[in-house]
Amino acid sequence: QVQLVESGGGLVQAGGSLRLSCVASGSIFSINAMGWYRQAPGNQRELVANITSGGSRNYADSVKGRFTISRDYTKNTVYLQMNSLKPEDTAVYYCQGIVHTHPPSVDVYWGQGTQVTVSS
Repeated sequence: QVQLVESGGGLVQAGGSLRLSCVASGSIFSINAMGWYRQAPGNQRELVANITSGGSRNYADSVKGRFTISRDYTKNTVYLQMNSLKPEDTAVYYCQGIVHTHPPSVDVYWGQGTQVTVSS
């Protein structure tokens, strides 16, 4: 099995910064893409940013220029640096990984989520 565990959420004032981390562990052969999604109350879960095994990055328009996704391939960890936070960034943030496992299989795994609250 594979587990993804997020950390780094919390309460911050508008204009502030937070850094989220997500560590993948378990029967991992390799990880393709890793990313961050978020879901605010009453809204659908949406992509925030993702990064492929080759390092290509993709961002939602709403976070471009403010958020940066990065990855430590040796530690199976993905980070999300969030700057200039806005109240509309308030949501539960979920880590996602597309993981190749032992025995051979590929599946999408999710973390449990971490709350980010931005006060105005």
